[in-house]
Parts: sequence; structure tokens; C-alpha cells
Amino acid sequence: MSQRWNVYLSGEIHTDWREEIAQGAKARDLPVDFTAPVTDHASSDDCGAHILGEENEGFWRDHKGAKVNAIRTRTLIERADIVVVRFGDKYKQWNAAFDAGYAAALGKSLIVQHAADLTHPLKEVDGAALAVAETPAQVVDLLDYAITGRLSR
Repeated sequence: MSQRWNVYLSGEIHTDWREEIAQGAKARDLPVDFTAPVTDHASSDDCGAHILGEENEGFWRDHKGAKVNAIRTRTLIERADIVVVRFGDKYKQWNAAFDAGYAAALGKSLIVQHAADLTHPLKEVDGAALAVAETPAQVVDLLDYAITGRLSR
């Protein structure tokens, strides 16, 4: 088990689910490196205008920021062994749905995580996933099994 696994954590940025997964993987001594999009909302929104110059219209400001963010997102998803996409209940995460679709199109192993009440609106995303979890602990169990072949508990 000398290979390190690269796991990209996409999705909502308003809870500590990434830390829960990272801590769970560390507690099990899994050989995992985690990557993620920029999770500071203001930085993610402002990056294009800040780096490349302000835009007068919101559409072009957002367009520029989305493209700058895509440099990181596309690169890290392409490098990932596994992509985990979490959908929270607070906001519509269209970017997370896009990341899931992009990962699926690349043939990446995709794990989706969301509460049971989001099953219907995410049925197409879930259909592309290899596993659908409801909790960060289940994601850790999935990573443990995929990497080591052992069942926890």
C-alpha cells in the first residue's frame, strides 16, 4: 500500500465536512492527499476581477472568475484518483453538479455525498456516481475500503 491516493473534495463550503473526512482518513492512517477548490467564497467570487481587472457587468465579472477558478478545478479533478462531491441543503451548488459531471465524463471514480432528502433532485448526479453516501463517516469508510480492501467496524 505504498501508493498515495489523490482525493478531490468538491462541493459546499459552509460546513466542516472536508475536515471530518481528512481527520477520519488520518485516524485510519490512509495514504491520501486531499485537494479542493478555493473554499473562501469571497476569494472565489473576486479572483477574476482582482487578478485580471474589474468588469462593469456582473455577468462578465462572474464569467472571468469562473474561468480563473476552472484552472484549479479542472487540473485537480484531472489529477484525482477519486472525486468526492458533497451537496449541502443550504444552497443550490450548481458548480458541484458541474464538477460531478466533469469527473464522470473523465471516467473518475465518483463518490457523491448528500442527505436523503436530496436524492430526487440529484438523481442524475447519483446515477453517475459509483457510491452515494449520506455522511462524511461513510465517505471515510468508502475510501478505507477502496484503498485497503478492508471493511471497518
